[in-house]
Amino acid sequence: MNYYRPTGFSALPTVVKNLLIINGLVFLFLFAGMDIRIWMMKHLALWMPGGEYFIPTQYVTYQFMHSFSDPFHLLFNMFALWMFGTMVENVWGPKRFLTYYLVCGIGAGVVQNLAQLVYLSNFVGWVDWQVLANQVPPTVGASGAIYGLLAAYGYLFPDSRIYIYFVVPIKAKYFVMILMAISLISGLSNNPGDNVAHFAHLGGAVVGLIMIFGRKLFFRNRF
Repeated sequence: MNYYRPTGFSALPTVVKNLLIINGLVFLFLFAGMDIRIWMMKHLALWMPGGEYFIPTQYVTYQFMHSFSDPFHLLFNMFALWMFGTMVENVWGPKRFLTYYLVCGIGAGVVQNLAQLVYLSNFVGWVDWQVLANQVPPTVGASGAIYGLLAAYGYLFPDSRIYIYFVVPIKAKYFVMILMAISLISGLSNNPGDNVAHFAHLGGAVVGLIMIFGRKLFFRNRF
C-alpha cells in the first residue's frame, strides 16, 4: 500500500475546503424560493448548446449545482471530494489541483453534451434542434470533476485500498477501472428511466487521465 505524507499535509487543504463551502452555499440558495431556484437552473445548470438557456460559462457553473430533490447527490460528491481530493491536493498543491479539478469538470460537461448531441441527432433534423434542446434536462453536479479526482487518486496511489460500502477492499487502480467501465456500459445502454449523466462521469475520468499522461503539455514539472 502506498502512503503519501508530504510536508505540510493538511486534513482539509485550501482548495478542497473552499470547494466544499461553495457547493454547500449554492445548494442552500436553492431553498431561498422557487423564483431563485428557477433562475439558478436556467443560468447555472448546463443546458444543451443551441438551446435558449445555454451560455458557455455553464461548463463551469454546473459543477457547483446539485439537484434540489436529491441531497444525497451533493453529500456523496462532497464526501468523495474530501476523501480523494485531500490526498491529491496535498501531493500536487492548490494551483495544480484546482486547474485539474475545473478542467475535468469542463471536459465532463463537453463529453456529456456531445453524447446528447449524437443521440438526439438520430431523431431530429437541425431545424428542430433548438426546440428539442430546450426540452433536454440540464446537467448538474460535481460528479464529472469527482471522477477526474478518482482517476488522479488511482494514478498517485494505485495500490492503496478503497473499501466498498466500508467492507469490501479493492485497490484504487482497479476501482477506477471498474467505475469507468460501469459508466461506459450504463451510458451506452441508454435506459429511459436513468437520469444519471454517465458520459459526464466517464468524460471527467478520461480528461483527467489525458491531463495526467500528457502532463508535460499542461504542467511545467512532473506530477
